[in-house]
Amino acid sequence: MDTIASLFSFITTPVSWVIVQFHSVYGAVFGPDTGWAWGLSIVSLVILIRICLIPLFVKQIKATRAMQTLQPEMKKIQERYKNDRQRQSEEMMKLYKETGTNPLSSCLPILAQSPFFFALYHVLNSIASNDTIGVINERLLESAQKAHIFGAPLAAKFTDSSEKVAALNSSLTDVRVVTAIMIVLMSLSQFYTQRQLMTKNVDTTVKTPFMQQQKMLMYVFPVIFAVFGINFPVGVLVYWLTTNVWTMGQQMYIIHNNPTPGSKAQAAYLERLSKHVARNGKTRNRRERAIVKAIVAKGRDRNEYERKFINGLNKAGLAAQSDGTVIKSEATAAAQAEDGTPTTGTPKRQQPKRQTKAQRQSAPTKADERTSLTKSDEPESDSKPAAAAKKGSAKSAGSTRSRAQSGQRKGPQRPKSPSKK
Repeated sequence: MDTIASLFSFITTPVSWVIVQFHSVYGAVFGPDTGWAWGLSIVSLVILIRICLIPLFVKQIKATRAMQTLQPEMKKIQERYKNDRQRQSEEMMKLYKETGTNPLSSCLPILAQSPFFFALYHVLNSIASNDTIGVINERLLESAQKAHIFGAPLAAKFTDSSEKVAALNSSLTDVRVVTAIMIVLMSLSQFYTQRQLMTKNVDTTVKTPFMQQQKMLMYVFPVIFAVFGINFPVGVLVYWLTTNVWTMGQQMYIIHNNPTPGSKAQAAYLERLSKHVARNGKTRNRRERAIVKAIVAKGRDRNEYERKFINGLNKAGLAAQSDGTVIKSEATAAAQAEDGTPTTGTPKRQQPKRQTKAQRQSAPTKADERTSLTKSDEPESDSKPAAAAKKGSAKSAGSTRSRAQSGQRKGPQRPKSPSKK
């Protein structure tokens, strides 16, 4: 590890200078020889570095999502040219060039942060070895050696001997307890960050090998932290734990406000956005307008959650525009102009109330109404003969039907022949 750290010795002077500047600020508050002054200096160094790496983090997110989108095409190329590795590589590079993606972009934050990490390790290792480095002179070296975090010196390691720890004015038990707790916290934060990425911010509609790789890393990274963590000084563990917590919080913010299309996080976000837009009739800021604009531009290529979002706006009487804004639909505007009252949704057709059985039986039917109207219009004198005629014809028709139903033929019947006796 010393050989690797020495490769980044060119950056040890800037790193040591930043730590000393933060130490001068915190030392005026907590005291120059306290662990709080030196520990917060390391934490502030992490925050400063991560703020500078935010543009690279944005590129990492875009590259990761682009790689997730290309996974089905990459799988087709691998199956098509599985026996020709050279042609497979050429087609992969052609696909990357056409889509403008770069597989190494997802590793940019880690690669950019690694020099600072190893430079800090080299600085703390020099403090433990009682060697000056960068802008840390003998006075600052003595102050850093006196600094303890919960009883553990910043330069002490889990694997140090009791004599070396005693030279730093501490006990081996304190050092191992503090380092073990910090290693566990590092592993848990890394596991939670990766698990959050897998369960909430992955497109569930596409099953690709990328998801299996991420799932494997979810269990591999905590083991790596546990193995290598026992060889790092307490100050480096502070740096590592702080950057893990920063990454976890940064990812939570991204998942909550800009989730991956097709993921569970997008379903939750679009549900919240739909409720807000339906209540206020508009989007709040530029970011929401950009998301609505992207959904409208997809057209028929929208996923399930995006189609549900558009349908929810339509039910609320709203329509999403191509520029990301939301306006009232024509049906809602016409209803408001007619009623003169603001409505939040499309006018609903009122259904007639359902009548009870007694009401249906007591209500006159249309046939009865027509019959009663006809009877009332005819004169009373003419109605009686007509009624009698109708009654007679009804009786004759009824007798004919009864004879037909009893098996007799219709029309005149032949007389029966006399019986032969």
